[in-house]
Amino acid sequence: MNDIHQQASEDFSKARGKALFSRIQHFMDVDKDNLLSFNDVKEILRPKNETYRGMQTISVDLIVGSEGRYRDFNKYFLPRAEHLRSRWERVDVARLKDIILPPIQLYEIGGVYFVRDGNHRVSVARSQGTEFIDAEVTSLSSEITISPSMTKDELKVSLIAYEKKIFYEKTKFGELTGCKDMDFSAAGQYDVIYNHILVHKYYLNQQVSGEIPFLESLVSWYNNVYSPIIKIIREEHLYLHFPGRTPSDLYVWIVKHWDFLKKKYGGGFSVSEAARDFSQKYGTTRKGSLTFIAHLIDHVFNRLSEKQR
Repeated sequence: MNDIHQQASEDFSKARGKALFSRIQHFMDVDKDNLLSFNDVKEILRPKNETYRGMQTISVDLIVGSEGRYRDFNKYFLPRAEHLRSRWERVDVARLKDIILPPIQLYEIGGVYFVRDGNHRVSVARSQGTEFIDAEVTSLSSEITISPSMTKDELKVSLIAYEKKIFYEKTKFGELTGCKDMDFSAAGQYDVIYNHILVHKYYLNQQVSGEIPFLESLVSWYNNVYSPIIKIIREEHLYLHFPGRTPSDLYVWIVKHWDFLKKKYGGGFSVSEAARDFSQKYGTTRKGSLTFIAHLIDHVFNRLSEKQR
């Protein structure tokens, strides 16, 4: 009996040592060592429904996160803190005695699993090389496939890439404009662009008797609104004042900020003033070429106002 408890104590100490070593290995990129939070993943993917799948045998390597204990264990479900020892050892003792424990409870999303209940059992199983574990599974819908090694940031990148694929296929954007690099650093922006095109279509329809097709409106928006502003942003490197962001990000933000200021101060608020105000509030540099860029953007809007409004 004492030998079993001693073995469980040694097993935990070894697992803790591996967790510490992994933390040191990944000190330059801590996300590589972090267990995924189920709630964070749900917030990113926003699944629309869930389905109870019942009892299944699950590969332990596909369990990549936790609903509530993601800070207690690392990416490989190794224990990060000494206070986990007592419960961890009790689970390991049960394993050593061949005591069958209740199935764990998991959420499945994107092809991987998150612990709802049973984090210590997963940790013991993983540290001891167990390949499969019995689990009660509830699946959540997702169009994104998650790889076991994926970090939270990599998941966001995958979602944005998926949104871009859907937008380009739905609107034939690449075929119609030749533009392959409308890229964003945050999810949900392609829906914003789609609405911009619809607003542009509305204003175009005010000038004609018939209904202008969506695809024709898209090309008009791209040529007369989006492309001229993006050209200026790129030529003058305006995006350098917003590290980690793209020219397309900046286009959306400036237009949104302009709309906010017009509602607050009146329709006479120009896009140049909006760009200047936005850069002063949120950019890393408050002076320099931003004023010049704002005037150029204003010039483009004035020159094309009849087509846009």
